[in-house]
Amino acid sequence: MKNLPKAYNPQETEDKIYKYWEDNGMFSADINKSDDYFSIVIPPPNVTGVLHMGHALDGTIQDILIRYNRMLGKATLWLPGTDHAGIATQNVVEKKLREEGKSRFDLGREKFVETVWDWANDHKSKILNQFKRLGASLDRSRERFTLDDGCSEAVKEVFVKLYNKGLIYKGSYIVNWCPRCHSAISDIETEYLTEQGNLWEIAYPLDGEFGSIVIATTRPETMFGDVAVAVNPNDFKYKDYIGKEVIIPLSGRKIPVIADEAVEMGFGTGALKITPAHDPNDYEIGKRHGFSPIWIMDEEGKLVKDEDIVPYYLNGMDRYDARKEIIKRLKDKALLIRIKDHEHNVGHCQRCNETVEPLLSEQWFVKMEPLVVDPIKAVNTGELNFIPERWTKIYLDWMENIRDWCISRQLWWGHQIPAYYCDDCKEMIVAAQQPEKCTKCNSTNFTQDHDVLDTWFSSALWPFSTMGWPEKESPDFKKFYPTSTLVTGFDIIFFWVARMVVIGYEFTHQSPFRNVFIHGLVRDELGQKMSKSRGNTIDPVEIIDKYGSDALRFTLTSLVTYGGQDIKISDEKFEYGRNFANKIWNASRFVLMNLPEEGDADANKVYEEPVDMENLTIADRWILSKYNNLVKDINKNISDFRLGEASQQLYEFLWSIYCDWYVEIAKTQLNNESQNINTQRILRYILERSLRLLHPIMPHLTEEIWHYIPGSYYKGDKQAIILSEFPQEDEKFEDGIAEKNMSLVTDAIRGLRNLRQSLNIPVGKKINLQVYSQNTAEKDVINVAQNYIKNMARVEEITISAEGIATLPPQSASAVVGALKLVVPLGGLIDVDKEIQRQKKKIDTLEKEKKSLDGRMNNAKFLENAPKDVIVQNRARIAEINSQLETIGAFIQSLAS
Repeated sequence: MKNLPKAYNPQETEDKIYKYWEDNGMFSADINKSDDYFSIVIPPPNVTGVLHMGHALDGTIQDILIRYNRMLGKATLWLPGTDHAGIATQNVVEKKLREEGKSRFDLGREKFVETVWDWANDHKSKILNQFKRLGASLDRSRERFTLDDGCSEAVKEVFVKLYNKGLIYKGSYIVNWCPRCHSAISDIETEYLTEQGNLWEIAYPLDGEFGSIVIATTRPETMFGDVAVAVNPNDFKYKDYIGKEVIIPLSGRKIPVIADEAVEMGFGTGALKITPAHDPNDYEIGKRHGFSPIWIMDEEGKLVKDEDIVPYYLNGMDRYDARKEIIKRLKDKALLIRIKDHEHNVGHCQRCNETVEPLLSEQWFVKMEPLVVDPIKAVNTGELNFIPERWTKIYLDWMENIRDWCISRQLWWGHQIPAYYCDDCKEMIVAAQQPEKCTKCNSTNFTQDHDVLDTWFSSALWPFSTMGWPEKESPDFKKFYPTSTLVTGFDIIFFWVARMVVIGYEFTHQSPFRNVFIHGLVRDELGQKMSKSRGNTIDPVEIIDKYGSDALRFTLTSLVTYGGQDIKISDEKFEYGRNFANKIWNASRFVLMNLPEEGDADANKVYEEPVDMENLTIADRWILSKYNNLVKDINKNISDFRLGEASQQLYEFLWSIYCDWYVEIAKTQLNNESQNINTQRILRYILERSLRLLHPIMPHLTEEIWHYIPGSYYKGDKQAIILSEFPQEDEKFEDGIAEKNMSLVTDAIRGLRNLRQSLNIPVGKKINLQVYSQNTAEKDVINVAQNYIKNMARVEEITISAEGIATLPPQSASAVVGALKLVVPLGGLIDVDKEIQRQKKKIDTLEKEKKSLDGRMNNAKFLENAPKDVIVQNRARIAEINSQLETIGAFIQSLAS
């Protein structure tokens, strides 16, 4: 106990403590522990990922909730795992192959997938191992991977059942195509950025007669896929052109002029080129008028090699190079009428930032509208709750305007779609396993669909696929599903949260979680998004190396707001958590060094007996009452997800109330024979219980100190603080009178300290104190607390008068606390003449400020134009200056006499 090191070393402590937890299986979920449970599934980080500040925040919040509920005695599961991250992982491995001068096509699908599996197996636990540095109490015995056998079986089960219900279908639709990833991507994986572009006005000559129709487009390279020019039937400019034909420039192909009310008369020239294969709006117009689409671009974003569609000189050319060539040739032929600057939103692949290309493509889709009925009801019935509540509206807006979900990706890494095509008759069969024979022609030869599922499809099953579903009698599924809380950032509400709710209701008939706690994003100190390109990222592992994991956790938690605002951080902010850790460590050393050695005569009285409630000082009653208030607040705030408030309350109690006040007061009481033993009990009790309250946020520090605290009374038979019971309020500690009285005492000590500082009274000199008041109750409090005041404000003698005092005695200073006037005689403490001069300088400074303010307030023009709040502030400041001048004048008069 006496060997608690002088300084806290987080690097030594944290590794040692985490190993102790792991070696003793303290993170393992016990399905037999309690009927009451609390479970969280980790938002699975990508297998390609490394720990970043977003993970650190997310992981800290989850661990706080897990540790808190574990200490409440619940069966607690925090299930870890990683996501196979289809596009991201395939891109990483393909990049490595390119460095070797190879491509995936050189390896072939089977060998390439083996190569990705090798890479994934080497990396999939890497980021979870980094979570260990964070102190995350994950149950690694239950670690999952979205492509493991269990998750894969669940994915196939869901796909087949949705297909059989007619909720998964295959069809040709315009999708967002990434030419770099060579895959379709969903709408919510497409990031729209505002860009400065051009609107080209191009003349399409009329067939067989003079004149032309001028169309406006932002993508002239798609003109070879045009099937018509559309105008609004109500646009008088074009009514005589409807039914005629125009010629596509540089092509010679004729297309009709059609009327469609979807055309905006006010945009561009009012004439719209219709390219069904490469624009979603054009696709709908083309479908209405019975036009067949013409593909002019391939999957790499290059114009097709087909001279019947695209001029020979553009065959196989990149889309942007083709655009330049087309514009040049249109100019040469005088068909480019005008170029206008045009600001528009351009879609980019969220994975690789490539500009996406709208492309008519055959893909697999989930029909979403029939699936959202229960997920919408869930927030209205309270089965699903968003915290903060404002995210409910955003969730509902998305659900109520849902679009079908494109779930196929043109990749090799991922869950291959369980659809099989008969090689002989081309019949398609959707099944969890390859069919033995074709139901149509009895052939046994099949080819599986080449596409894989969107990564978010398997992630949507994560809360229950990881619990053993579709085996509904799985112990974990029966015990821990639905999960209690999901913790995540707002940026994946649509990608992941909403889809988990949809799939959860369809297959388990309930929400996969009760609460969704949405936190803000971690940004730099200027509020900018962190990114490698900006060079403003902060590596959490480096912060842990520098300040310690608990310092990082406490700092991040203190910045979490209930409203989910973004968090601004800098490296220096983590000094806040580090300093707090050091404060607790040093206070703990003091407490432990002032407890008896085990085996001493008084040891059993301190360690094996409760606090003597019949022998409490005013300070004892105060600290116990303050502690009890803290217990109530911390339990409520963690339960209500107000983690920032909880951390700030712990900081205020431990730093200020316990360390700065009670520990200092205890130094006086420890020297009093009648108070000594009970003071030791209270010091130990408050320290031990406060460590429990702090443990979910700062687990390593609290575990380390807890093991040094001697004795079993109050600690119980638990072998570690992580397994101890979380404190609950105790009515016997409530004492509003003690809190009120000690507030008077601490205010008096502060007032005297401020007075000493303002008058430059040397620290080594003690002062005498005269207390004047007609309030008997307050004087009684000061009388009881004399020893505290003497020791903490360096007071020699205290005289308490039964009367009030109207004027300040000669050569004295005063402070007012409540109804008390505290007077300090200054004779022999300061140089009176120097102090008078110093005070006169203060008067000069204040009078100059007052003169300036009076000038403004006497200026009619200023009063007429100044904001009301400025006028109010000026008047308040003038009143404040007048009060200060009066006080200083009285003080000078006292000194002079």
